[in-house]
Formats: sequence, structure tokens, C-alpha cells
Amino acid sequence: MGADKNIKNVMQKNGNGLTLLFIQIYKMQLKSFSPIVAIVAAACFIGCTGNGSKINPAATTAAVEDADKPNTNYKPAFEGQTRIKKVITKTPYKVEQIAEKLGRPWAIIPMPDGRLMITEKSGFITIHSADGAQLKKVTGLPPVDDKGQGGLLDVALDPAFTQNKTIYWTFSKKVGDSNLTAVGKGQLSADETTIQNPIVIFQATPALKSENHFGSRLMFDKEGYLFVTAGERSILEGRQQAQLLTAGLGKIYRLTKDGKAAPGNPFIGKAGARPEIYSYGHRNPESLDISPATGDVWEAEFGPRGGDELNLIKPGKNYGWPIITYGIEYDGNKIGDSIQQKAGMEQPVYYWDPVISPSGMVFYNSDSIPEWKNNLFIGCLSSAHIDRLIIENNKVVGEESLLLDKKERIRDVAQMSGKLYAVTDGGFLYVISKK
Repeated sequence: MGADKNIKNVMQKNGNGLTLLFIQIYKMQLKSFSPIVAIVAAACFIGCTGNGSKINPAATTAAVEDADKPNTNYKPAFEGQTRIKKVITKTPYKVEQIAEKLGRPWAIIPMPDGRLMITEKSGFITIHSADGAQLKKVTGLPPVDDKGQGGLLDVALDPAFTQNKTIYWTFSKKVGDSNLTAVGKGQLSADETTIQNPIVIFQATPALKSENHFGSRLMFDKEGYLFVTAGERSILEGRQQAQLLTAGLGKIYRLTKDGKAAPGNPFIGKAGARPEIYSYGHRNPESLDISPATGDVWEAEFGPRGGDELNLIKPGKNYGWPIITYGIEYDGNKIGDSIQQKAGMEQPVYYWDPVISPSGMVFYNSDSIPEWKNNLFIGCLSSAHIDRLIIENNKVVGEESLLLDKKERIRDVAQMSGKLYAVTDGGFLYVISKK
């Protein structure tokens, strides 16, 4: 998004009636910005960036290949890069709501003993039984800047958590009148009610004045190194840094447990480059997981108006933002030179237009529902569903929308014991299991 400070008040009708939403609308290099354009851009902003409670109504009924009209007439780089055929799960399964009033959950992960850990954006963690009952509330984390898309975000357990009780988390850290994505580390107390010895081990600098695009997904690889995603913070000042190896925004990092560059990182020793960087040219990557079948790192990120992406992440590669994109500005203007392909920049494996607003995702690695084995499940915000993708030979060959009837913005998805667990912006916890 562009950089300006015009604030427009937009009336959005939702389940609670008319709610006054204060949304920052940027001029995005326009010489004039009419009220009508402002309202349209704001509506897109709510749906695409993850703020607000807007749900795309048509997305709750449309088939994948017959979805809403795209925002552009851009052509895919190869067949099957978007709008793949619809599939339907044949195995009978059930969906149960097992908890509610969770506040503002952002992440859910399984624990080794069969419980679940959930972060709440205000700055605390809750621990739940597999049937949804809250067992513990964990406090003692550093203060978070929870305005907009910020707050306490993802959480990951140390590979040796059973022995050392160490956890890692991402959060929006206030720095003067600005903020940034930070990674914290600490130990869960014996009674599981507080974090001991909390420290910040990494910061995606520079800090900017923005409430959006923190990225913030965490994932350990099989070697015990920590992947961290960082968004470009939405404003032009940050957007331009996604292409710079000297800047920390719009990147995926690979770190040691102490927040240093992991051995083997692609830019170690490169003059001027940050050695922690693993890949760059990202917009707002809130989805990350490692394929259990191949060990490959996969990521999904928010596009602008159109152009949400699914990427296969390779070390040292440039994923193009904001030079290439399948989307446009929220006001309808083109982005940059309006190109979708460029030598030296990676193509997404798959993209969505209109957007789904991809948040947390997980590969299904269980035989409980065999047809789901190694499929990817993505929590979607603006399209209000879980997106199931069948991937073969690094290409998407089938897509299915789950939980459409719930009309909930799905914030994160986890797998445990052959079941899928999902938390929503509405504060609900769902479990999907075989009948």
C-alpha cells in the first residue's frame, strides 16, 4: 500500500450492526483521492489485509474454478497456476466447535502431551485440552503493541521442549513511536502459568510507523534452526525494502536458537547483506510450514488487491514483491510497471485472485483421512474458510473449501492425532475429524 496519512471513516455492516471502523487509506501515489475511491479501497483493505471482520459473501458459495471475477486480466505464467479444479473430500468427516470466547487468537500449535497452545494478541498464551477446555493461562511475556494487525502473534516450541520447556514467540514490539516484528524466547514455568527469563533474540529492523504486515510465522526445520517470516509493513517505505538485502523487511529468516544467522544461510559472507536472510521479495507472509513428504519449505502470503501467493521457498531466491505481482493497488491502480514475470524472480506455485487472505497453514500428515495425506490446509481470512490444496510434483492439482458454512475468518490451523484444529478471529476453536 502507498504512504500517506489520510484517515477515512468507513461504515461497515456486520453481525453486530453498523460498526464505525477507522481505516487508514493511503493515496498510493495518486494526485487526488475521492471519497468514493476511499470507501472502495477501505473495503478491500479490510478483506485483504486481515483487519476488521469483513467476509467475502460470494466466497461462501462459489466453486473454486467459478469464483468471483478476478481483479485483473493478468495471465498466469503456466497452466494450473490459479483457479485449479475443485475437489470434494469423499471420506465422511465432522466439524465440532469445542471452545468459544477465546478473545483474539492468532496461533494454535500442538504440544507433545496432546494439549494445545494458543496465543492471544493482547499478550498472553492459553493451554487447552484436546477437547477445547482451557487449562492454563500463561503470562509474563514482554509488552506487545497490539494495535491493528500487531500483538502477540505466533508461538513455537523448542525441539527439546520436553526437556528444556523453552518456547519462542513473535510479537509486534514498540520502538519509540514505531514498531517492528520481534522474536522472543523464554521458559515455561513448572506450573505453566508464566514465562521465565524472557528475552528478545531477533528484530526485523527498521521499525516503522505502521500497524500492518508483521508476517510473524515461526517454524523449526529438522536441523533445529528457526524460520521466521517478516512482512514489509504495508507502507511504501517498507515495501521498497523487500528487495533490499540490507533491510530486514519482506524477508524469511533462518536463525539459530539464539537469533543468529543459521549455518549455511545463502547470504553469509555477501557484502552488505544480512546473513540471517533465507529468501526475500515477500509482502506479508503469515503462512509457513514444511512438507512432511519432501522436507521443502512452503509459504503463503497476502497479495494486494488480487495476487495472494503460495510459494515453494528456496534459499537465496527473490520472490519478486513489489516488482512482480498478480495484484493491483487497493484503489485499482497498477503496481510499479505492472509486470508478472521477470528474470531472476520466482513465480508463485499458485496464486489467488480474488484473494483468500492466507493466515496460518499446515500439512496434514496422518492416515486418519488417507485422501488428505500430505495435503496443505490454509486458514483464510477474507474468504472465510480453510483452503485444502492437493500438491503433486510441486504443483497444485486440486482445491477444496472447508468450513464455509461457519462464515468465520480462519486465523490458524494445526494438526494433532489425525485431526485439524482451527482458531478464528471470532474467538472460536473448531476441530475436524473423521466420522
